[in-house]
Amino acid sequence: MTIQDIARLKAIKKGNIQEYELLFREYFQPLLSYAVSIIKSEANAEEIVQDIFFGIWKNKKSLDIHTSFSSYLYKAVYNNCLQLLKREKRKLNYQQDGRNWNNHESMNPGEILLYNELSVKINKVVEELPENCKTIFKLNRYQGLKYSEIADKLAISIKTVEANMTKALKYLKRQMDEYVHIN
Repeated sequence: MTIQDIARLKAIKKGNIQEYELLFREYFQPLLSYAVSIIKSEANAEEIVQDIFFGIWKNKKSLDIHTSFSSYLYKAVYNNCLQLLKREKRKLNYQQDGRNWNNHESMNPGEILLYNELSVKINKVVEELPENCKTIFKLNRYQGLKYSEIADKLAISIKTVEANMTKALKYLKRQMDEYVHIN
């Protein structure tokens, strides 16, 4: 870390907004270009870079950087881009599984009826969950976010996310017992 980086880090930790804005102006555009080169989406890249800068300011007092700001920021962008790509891949896999299930040509009428009944029942049960619990469940299961990502997004602890997911899954299991036949 350079002397300039150390001074900048100390200033930001103390809440110096001007130093933070200088950091933002210096790195935003290059980081945005880097993120676009990885994920090929300017909108998603902009959101990733903005989230990183927001996180720096939000967590400024506990900010612990041992490398240069440049290395830290580029590594953060790289990691967040990979997380987004993994979420997108997971989402694509879920959609593909759904298309396979929705391929009614390969299903007999009984399977189609069961699938439709299950879909309606699951959606109804999810909508019955308490609001926070439902939001957390949907972020995890429908959007593919990890518990830590949900905690950051909703500004809650990971323990709260875990507790709500446990509550949601127990409720779903209880409500779906008639469909689950474990031998």
